[in-house]
Amino acid sequence: MEKIKNLWNSSVDELLNKVTWPTWDQLRESAIIVLIASIVFSILIWLLDYALGFGLDFLYGVTK
Repeated sequence: MEKIKNLWNSSVDELLNKVTWPTWDQLRESAIIVLIASIVFSILIWLLDYALGFGLDFLYGVTK
C-alpha cells in the first residue's frame, strides 16, 4: 500500500510542480489551428473523393 501512496504523491507533485500548462490564450490559439487544419483536410479529402468518383464513373461509362 505504501508503494501506491508514493506513486500517487509523486504523480500529484509532478502534475502540480513540474508540468508546464498552457495559458488560456495559447490553448485557444492551438484549438483554432486544429479546427482550421481539420476543415482544410476534410475539404481536400472531399475534393479527392469527388474527383476519383467522377473519374471512375467516366471510365465505367466508357467501358460499357
